Amino acid sequence: MRMLLNAFFPLEPFSTLVREGTAGKVINEIMEAIKPEAAYFVEQQGSRCAVLVVNLKDPSQLPAIAEPLFLKLNARCEFHPAMLPEDLAKADLENLGRRWR
Repeated sequence: MRMLLNAFFPLEPFSTLVREGTAGKVINEIMEAIKPEAAYFVEQQGSRCAVLVVNLKDPSQLPAIAEPLFLKLNARCEFHPAMLPEDLAKADLENLGRRWR
């Protein structure tokens, strides 16, 4: 299942990694391990944040994605199921609408 992952990085340890010049190395190491379909680095809610698109074959893969972020960056992670337009087309919204009027 495709998931949208918002990973919020607190000031520490990320600021220390930036000062030491190792933030890029740590981020690259994590991205190589997670292998997201897409990765964006943004500000959200006043914090540094990564917005990643990851595709899971099984829910048991969640720890392998979240733990590097938790352990290396002290990140707070939010996972949200995400659909492509063709996924939404399979949802049969017309019948759901008729059933739940």
